[in-house]
Amino acid sequence: MLKKYTVRLTEEQERRLTELVTRGAANARTIRRAHTLLLAWEGHTDEAIADALHCRPETVAKVRRRFDERALESVYDRPRPGAQPKLDGRAEARLVALACSQAPEGRSHWTMQLLADQLVTLGLVDGVSDDTVRRVLKNRRSSRG
Repeated sequence: MLKKYTVRLTEEQERRLTELVTRGAANARTIRRAHTLLLAWEGHTDEAIADALHCRPETVAKVRRRFDERALESVYDRPRPGAQPKLDGRAEARLVALACSQAPEGRSHWTMQLLADQLVTLGLVDGVSDDTVRRVLKNRRSSRG
């Protein structure tokens, strides 16, 4: 059966892919994609490549297609934008100041949920979870004691 996307590597591409898989410094998905392209270049079928790399033939076909579209960049993951931080520098500073301050009346200490609620009450954020508060405080190098 004739493949729609045939892998044809230049000497430079083959050298770079071989270097990528032999060094082992990349993440597992990148190395598997590089192996896929090298095996496809050697003429193996999608099924044989899938068996050798413990993936599905559809995954092999997808790697072939992406290589046709993006060349060697296809072995690397595209950058992901990620979400904007909930707290800016001003809100983080206020959070740390609150955490270091006296706890509200009737409480012996601040809880993460109390701190999150206080940030909303102060109008610094529209909404924030107690886990976000925990992560921000954990990443700070200041000591509470």
